[in-house]
Amino acid sequence: MAAVQAAPFKKRPLASLALISLLPLAMLASASAQADCPRGDLDSIYCDEDGDMVADRPADESEWANPDTLIFAYTPVEDPAIYSDIWQPFIDHLEEVTERDVRFFAVQSNSAQVEAMRSGRLHIAGFSTGPTPFAVNLAGAVPFALMGSDDGQFGYTLQVYTHVDSGIDEMADLAGKRVAHTSPTSNSGNQAPRALFPDLGVVPDEDYEVVYSGSHDQSMLGVVARDYDAAPVASEVVERMAARGLYDEDEVKIIYESDRFPTTSYNYAHNLHPDLVEKIEEAFFSFDFAGTALGEEFEGVEKFIPINYQEHWQVIRTIQAANDVSYTREDLDQE
Repeated sequence: MAAVQAAPFKKRPLASLALISLLPLAMLASASAQADCPRGDLDSIYCDEDGDMVADRPADESEWANPDTLIFAYTPVEDPAIYSDIWQPFIDHLEEVTERDVRFFAVQSNSAQVEAMRSGRLHIAGFSTGPTPFAVNLAGAVPFALMGSDDGQFGYTLQVYTHVDSGIDEMADLAGKRVAHTSPTSNSGNQAPRALFPDLGVVPDEDYEVVYSGSHDQSMLGVVARDYDAAPVASEVVERMAARGLYDEDEVKIIYESDRFPTTSYNYAHNLHPDLVEKIEEAFFSFDFAGTALGEEFEGVEKFIPINYQEHWQVIRTIQAANDVSYTREDLDQE
């Protein structure tokens, strides 16, 4: 299959990674199974000799990727055009540090984003909390950073919103209601509610009707419009929507808030050349959010902080295990 020519971020309209991730997983690069090796939940094309739960870099140096142009994608969002501008200061910084061209692409779904990295057509990506384990296990993504504060704090909460006039005041009141979840792979939008809500007195799909909205933005706007009786959403998304004036905060109320979860993980593809990985990490950890559109969008965020998947995603893996999630193409496609 001929390589798809991506349009430069600065000169042409955004393209969608959905257009560059159409290869079936079985046909993608390096699709033949590796020799027998430790791999845990990783797909058979990867190995994990060091036991850190992420794919090892290929032993054969000829398989290390060292592209002149890096493709970067952020998580699927309601308005990709807004985020292309917001990420521009970081893209400029990444280009300067790596001395490579960097192209930003909008993604239409988590599954398209995961398949694009697995195919070798996406090199650096921010994956949402719930889809991160799918990216790790199916696409060889290596999480290395999160957005955080100077004191190392990071994360977000699951918040359950309802209309201020809904008559719903506590979780038990959701019984018999129509509640918007986002997508099956979402942590705060689906997985965490299914794991946590039974102890709060309501079981999704049993005590209330689950309707998938497609995104946190749509869930929240649906609550405001009273299309849904309530919705579990990620606090960070709601905060950004409120900052942009996308809804009237006086029209909604919170009836539940969870402990904090890790937020979007930033990843590089497992087969990138180690010298390039070093430059990518340098770009992330040296980026100054102050005075940039990115800093204004992500209020309270001051820098990228180093993380590792094994430690920081343990709570998410626990939630997904409680929901019998398997890191397979089939479970990913449920999105």
